[in-house]
Amino acid sequence: MVLKTFGWSFAITALGLAFAAWQWGWEAFGVVLILSILEISLSFDNAVVNAGILKKMNAFWQKIFLTVGILIAVFGMRLVFPVAIVAISAKVGPIEAIQLALDHPDQYEALVTDAHPAIAAFGGMFLLMIFLDFIFQEREHKWLAWLEHPLAKLGKVDMLSVCIALIALLVSAMTFATNAHTSTGHADKSATVLLAGVAGLITYLIVGGLSSYFEDKLEEEEEREHEEEEKAKAAGKPVSAVGLAGKAAFFLFLYLEVLDASFSFDGVIGAFAITNHIFWMALGLGIGAMYVRSLTVYLVRQGTLDDYVYLEHGAHYAIGALAVILLVTIQHEISELITGLIGVVLIAGSFWSSLRRNKRLELEGASAEA
Repeated sequence: MVLKTFGWSFAITALGLAFAAWQWGWEAFGVVLILSILEISLSFDNAVVNAGILKKMNAFWQKIFLTVGILIAVFGMRLVFPVAIVAISAKVGPIEAIQLALDHPDQYEALVTDAHPAIAAFGGMFLLMIFLDFIFQEREHKWLAWLEHPLAKLGKVDMLSVCIALIALLVSAMTFATNAHTSTGHADKSATVLLAGVAGLITYLIVGGLSSYFEDKLEEEEEREHEEEEKAKAAGKPVSAVGLAGKAAFFLFLYLEVLDASFSFDGVIGAFAITNHIFWMALGLGIGAMYVRSLTVYLVRQGTLDDYVYLEHGAHYAIGALAVILLVTIQHEISELITGLIGVVLIAGSFWSSLRRNKRLELEGASAEA
């Protein structure tokens, strides 16, 4: 099961590291390896959240997520995105941006640093909305009941998460963006942060709204499909379900891609602290992205989220922490080690709580039988 799920990840790792050593030497080998580990550690919470969505999709769309989806993740966010940042910031074409990255890496990094406040505001708002919508929703299982129970009651207030997110954006723009760090020293980035943050909020509302709508349609179509299958069995005619779930699964797939893009912001930005070489960066982060995708599918096929009910809670708390960190990094630098450790600690804590819950239920079941 492990080899079947992670086989491509292992193969890409071996080929990628071998290519880096052959093309650029052992220094590139080491940098690519470090970037791969960085991406995995920063994106573990991404895998847990993605698994909660992916389990609603059929095997075909899970394969699309691992094939077409990984191409979008690697080439889109890990290669095209850093180049696009520079192209927009420097107002040059993509070819000129690549030449700038290869010939003048210091200038390239400075342009990315200038664009960081906008990137952090966009990604921070998108991730913050994911966390708020999760924490304000009534759920069967509660990890931190003392906190989640009252928040679930507050969640009955319409548009509360949007209001809180906008307040957080205003505070960030007034507190952090006024003296945001740039390559030229300090600059007022308030307007840029506000615009990018609102864009992140709008993106979440549009993509999240579409995915929720088609998720509801998927459930309706599954019920209709079940009825048609019963009728077909009676008439001796088989019914295919591929077309019925296609549109809903497609929009869930788009939602996963946007979600992955938002999670990738910290990894892409953090990679510049290690190297300015865009091809080393794309290779290392791409290898890490492969493992995140494989881990997502592994969690779905093993039913891990059903067995460890608090894992999803821990992942969403990690998302909330990452959203806050992104907003703070508009002005203050925060080590990627801290970002990664926060996510690992929260998910490990939720995993441990799930284990304790399962053991308690086993003991209660044994006592009831006795």
